[in-house]
Amino acid sequence: MQSFRTELENPIVEQDIIDLEKKIRAFREGKIHDEKFRSLRLARGIYGQRQPGVQMIRIKLPFGKVTFKQLLRIADISDKYASSNLHLTTRQDIQVHYVSLDRTPQLWAELEQDDITLREACGNTVRNVTASPTAGIDPLEPFDVSPYAHATFEYFLRNPVCQEMGRKFKISFSSSDADTAFSYIHDIGVIPKINDAGERGFKVLLGGGLGAQPLLANIVEDFLPEDELIPYIEAIIRVFDRYGERNNRNKARLKYLIQKIGLTEVLLLADAERTALKVKKYTVNREALTLPFIPAETTFGDIVIDNPFRYEQWLATNVFEQKQNGFYGVYIKVPVGDIPSDKARKLVAVLEPLVANEIRITQNQGLLLKYVRKEALPLLYKGLTELDLSAPGFDSLADVTTCPGTDTCNLGISNSMTLSRVLEDVIYNEYEDLIYNKEIKIKISGCMNSCGQHGLAHIGFHGSSLKAGVKVLPSVQVLLGGGTVGDGVGRAAEKVIKVPAKRATHVLRAVLNDYQAKALPDETFHAYYDRNGKDYFYQMLKPLADLATLTDDEFVDWGHQETFATAIGVGECAGVVIDLVATLLYESEEKFGWAKDAFADGRWADAIYHAYNTFVSSAKALLLDKNINTSTQTGVIKEFDNNYVSTGDIKLAGTFNELVLQINKNEPSESFATVYVQAAGEFLNTVKIKREELVQS
Repeated sequence: MQSFRTELENPIVEQDIIDLEKKIRAFREGKIHDEKFRSLRLARGIYGQRQPGVQMIRIKLPFGKVTFKQLLRIADISDKYASSNLHLTTRQDIQVHYVSLDRTPQLWAELEQDDITLREACGNTVRNVTASPTAGIDPLEPFDVSPYAHATFEYFLRNPVCQEMGRKFKISFSSSDADTAFSYIHDIGVIPKINDAGERGFKVLLGGGLGAQPLLANIVEDFLPEDELIPYIEAIIRVFDRYGERNNRNKARLKYLIQKIGLTEVLLLADAERTALKVKKYTVNREALTLPFIPAETTFGDIVIDNPFRYEQWLATNVFEQKQNGFYGVYIKVPVGDIPSDKARKLVAVLEPLVANEIRITQNQGLLLKYVRKEALPLLYKGLTELDLSAPGFDSLADVTTCPGTDTCNLGISNSMTLSRVLEDVIYNEYEDLIYNKEIKIKISGCMNSCGQHGLAHIGFHGSSLKAGVKVLPSVQVLLGGGTVGDGVGRAAEKVIKVPAKRATHVLRAVLNDYQAKALPDETFHAYYDRNGKDYFYQMLKPLADLATLTDDEFVDWGHQETFATAIGVGECAGVVIDLVATLLYESEEKFGWAKDAFADGRWADAIYHAYNTFVSSAKALLLDKNINTSTQTGVIKEFDNNYVSTGDIKLAGTFNELVLQINKNEPSESFATVYVQAAGEFLNTVKIKREELVQS
């Protein structure tokens, strides 16, 4: 613990890590309920693995930006604490696996030495803010969205309004109308615009999501001025926090709140929150992010390329001209998103003299290099080839996105990573011309939850199982017709048929062969799919679903040798219900302590929101004592009035609703914070006294 104090310069981060170490110790001693501890560690990027006794650590990298120094630090961390591997995710994070829980505080402390955080990488928080990896160098972009994504990350990190929501909240920034950050599948997705007056703003989409029930986002603003964006996001989050579902994890996303009460009502409630916002306008510092270091122009001499044809393929598919004259962006295709730590170090050694010292992780689990001069391309290709990182076809049909599946995930049903490799081999060996096709995307998830983004794939698969008599075999659900249209418009893939997992290669061949033979000239895959219709593909693939012809091999999943058996653990992406009265009262005291600390620091808005949470947690504790477990914060407020205030069991000057929802009727000033925090403390004491009476009776 002492090492945290001496090594870290940021006292807030230092206290975070010390608190984690204390909570782990208390959990080991049985002083913290396991469900409460799960919620706590998830909000610090610590996620239980499929394998018992070890953790996956998710490292939060806003908009996928990672410097050479940070990448080397993460590689060292993986060697010291994990499995010597770095896994790139579809949300532009890096994950390391097989970490001991007791070593996570020290791991975090060492990461923070290079300004890398775990905070809110998992759990019921604002997750990693993603952005188009090309932001800043995109020839199509109206302006660079990177500073806005960074400002959003900073504003909501440790922000009281998003620490204990019903479930996660995802935000994306696309760099242009191409919408490469998939605005349409996010809780809030934005696309940059410049209006006729030359002013910056954003098109805003609300309420998208994939998962088992994909819903596409609604366009709610065609042009929101840039300084109104962060306050707008905060207002939406406050509504989600107060009205969103908290008991049923399957309905605990913003998209379901919109379904339940309607988009118009959500927007009206968000507008009503504006009075209470910390700021009404938020000016983003466009110069907050410094340009990366770019190596000086150098003469490299003649570089001999062993396979000129492959090099030309690489140039055609993995390299593009930046908007900065004379520089190129270069993509690296990373198979299944895995980079062994020793390879990561060798990669940095190759890159340092040739490219800018900032890498972006891409949504399809690859890397983007920036500011490469044309004369450096041959040497860069040669260095990447030596590391097996120069495969052509980035973001093409041959670049399959996948989640970890049954390799490490609790929820995985079938093996997605090996299937990804197998399907890529089919493309490279049998359909090599299609490595130039950047329209059609193949995406795989190990279960229905779409971490591999199968819900937005042109050709998607998710893990499942089938029964054949008394036996169970691994299978995949085939989905077709999804993907990005552009400027906020997208398509959710349709479920077509379920087939044995070992027949996924046959599915791919059948669809591609038909597409190549029957698509009209210049017809997109979407148009081809729509013209034929879902039933056409069902009939095409139906013979592959025939279980009468099963072989023994088909009862063994890809990448496995043993016979398949479903073994699904408990997922940790969503909130858990904490139904212990004592635990809730403990939380209420903790939140009130945060309110007092924020007040002492002059952070009036934070103090007020912590006080609001004190009210709600305290009330929920007493309601649980009567076995009343409401699923929303508004439900807690209503039921507390019904069961305690109106009965006279708790005496207030007015209703609990009027007391608590003063938060919406007052500016976050010092004077209101003084009154509101004091009222929260008095209410907490009243609840504790009442609880003692109930225990004694």
